[in-house]
Amino acid sequence: MLPWIRAARVPRTRSLLAALLLALTVLVAPTATASAAPAAEAATSRGWNDYSCKPSAAHPRPVVLVHGTFGNSIDNWLVLAPYLVNRGYCVFSLDYGQLPGVPFFHGLGPIEKSAEQLDVFVDKVLDATGAPKADIVGHSQGGMMPNYYLKFLGGADKVNALVGIAPDNHGTTLLGLTKLLPFFPGVEKFISDKTPGLADQVAGSPFITKLTAGGDTVPGVRYTVIATKYDQVVTPYRTQYLDGPNVRNVLLQDLCPLDLSEHVAIGTIDRIAFHEVANALDPARATPTTCASVIG
Repeated sequence: MLPWIRAARVPRTRSLLAALLLALTVLVAPTATASAAPAAEAATSRGWNDYSCKPSAAHPRPVVLVHGTFGNSIDNWLVLAPYLVNRGYCVFSLDYGQLPGVPFFHGLGPIEKSAEQLDVFVDKVLDATGAPKADIVGHSQGGMMPNYYLKFLGGADKVNALVGIAPDNHGTTLLGLTKLLPFFPGVEKFISDKTPGLADQVAGSPFITKLTAGGDTVPGVRYTVIATKYDQVVTPYRTQYLDGPNVRNVLLQDLCPLDLSEHVAIGTIDRIAFHEVANALDPARATPTTCASVIG
């Protein structure tokens, strides 16, 4: 055992745990709402989560938005959901991965269970809209977790396209912090027991190993990954990319070198990313995504 680890095991263990949780909380979480009821009303008033919405001929599939870790069905989508509604889409968002006693901050439960929640929600949306298939747009964990639904829960029969915004498709090293975990006995188990959704996202975890075995994609689904080279949460950022047919991997800075968005901004406020989402949802009417797309 390394001598400095033996000498200060407990404080260093606590320090590492605090650093990991603080980094994830600060870097991943959108701002929490003050209360759930006003947030839900805000979503409906802005035109999404409206179960009376019927898809149009121009946009025949509902769009399901899947928030990231520490996010929720409202805060993650205060900009993107109205952006898509204003373009004629029926838009819906869900909460998943809730932990008992933890309000607002979701996506922390076991990801396999979260995928089951997505399965139920997509069925609810398809039943309400009458559409045979949906499109899914997810941020961070929300761009990766649906892959489990597609591969293992029959989701490929119900989904036309998956658009991942900064998805951790192959896990993350969190700027190398996760590589330090083996040097601090007990920390990995603590994270796994208390916040299994975080443990599942570590590169090389049993969940990520199962998810990526046999290839990144399934037949019949179109995939788009939208990444930023300034991502400080899903690292290295190129691990977000998928490999397979019907895949388009996009780097924001290839579209607009001036775009400085990091992990949170790309999924919550970045209009260039959102323009590329719109292109992915309707490739037949796609228009070039440039720095000027912020005014589109």
